Amino acid sequence: MAIPYADLTSGQKAAILVLSLGQDIASLVLKELNEAEIELLTLEIANLRDISPSVEEKVLNDASTIIMANRYISQGGVDYARSLLEKALGREKTNEILRRLEGSLKTTGFGMLKNIDPKQLINFIQNEHPQTISLILTQLTSSSAAAILSELPPELQADVSYRIATMEKISPDVISELEVVLEKQFADAGARDLSISGGTKTIAEILNLIEASSEKGIMETIESENPDLAAEIKNLMFIFEDIILLDNRSIQRVLKEVETKDLAIALKAASDDVRQKIFSNVSERVGTMIKEEMEFMGPMRLSDVEATQQKIVETIRRLQEEGQIIISGRGGKEELVV
Repeated sequence: MAIPYADLTSGQKAAILVLSLGQDIASLVLKELNEAEIELLTLEIANLRDISPSVEEKVLNDASTIIMANRYISQGGVDYARSLLEKALGREKTNEILRRLEGSLKTTGFGMLKNIDPKQLINFIQNEHPQTISLILTQLTSSSAAAILSELPPELQADVSYRIATMEKISPDVISELEVVLEKQFADAGARDLSISGGTKTIAEILNLIEASSEKGIMETIESENPDLAAEIKNLMFIFEDIILLDNRSIQRVLKEVETKDLAIALKAASDDVRQKIFSNVSERVGTMIKEEMEFMGPMRLSDVEATQQKIVETIRRLQEEGQIIISGRGGKEELVV
């Protein structure tokens, strides 16, 4: 029985890709790998069974897209890559690609951090300067960074969060000094090609994963120091596509606040998952009205659709702050609605 693409591991995809390249090109690829990597790849190749032509083609297309995205990033950064990829592939596919690349970009130089128990890392960094802690947290996954941030004292949480939100590119000399310290404390660091950047998106992703009480305290402190920065972070903490994180009761509460016309506009550029979430929480009659409204509008400028989506997001944020709805997955715990 052929293996479905969705069930393939990253190792199996690598094996399929190498086999698809042909012997001459595959041999050039293998020359760039170390012995351990060659051994793992060889095992995957040996264990491959029943790969259909359609799966092979999807692996090749996937690899081609990743290479293209990497090239765009190296040419002009992530924002430049996002702009070009969205024109070619659409927003949903672009977000998927950049999320996948984000992990590989963050492991260079600080790759040793990904395998460290957050509790162990907390013991190491809690007495460090807030800027050092900020640098380290930007190199972790959002969930690991959130776990560590939650364990820091409240005043340090706000300080570190603010530094991440306002962080720009860091001098290679500073990174090298920090890496030396990490190497002494942990295992070999590996590659040296480092590029650290924080920003509002990074801290928004981290704050999305910590408990609501901690997030509220951090945001209040940032807002007192820089209201504009706090507003920007809040806007990034919940995007329109995150509607799927709302439970059905919360969705229904939000829909009471949103006009049918605005909902129709917002759904024109929404994913299938979001549309399904919305339509499953309205009556058949209302669902038909929304779909007819969408068809009647015809093509619209993306900027107009995004503005309407943001309007709905602001409603969701307000209801969440008032405790009227639940956003699932916040800090790993559910909150009770009074």
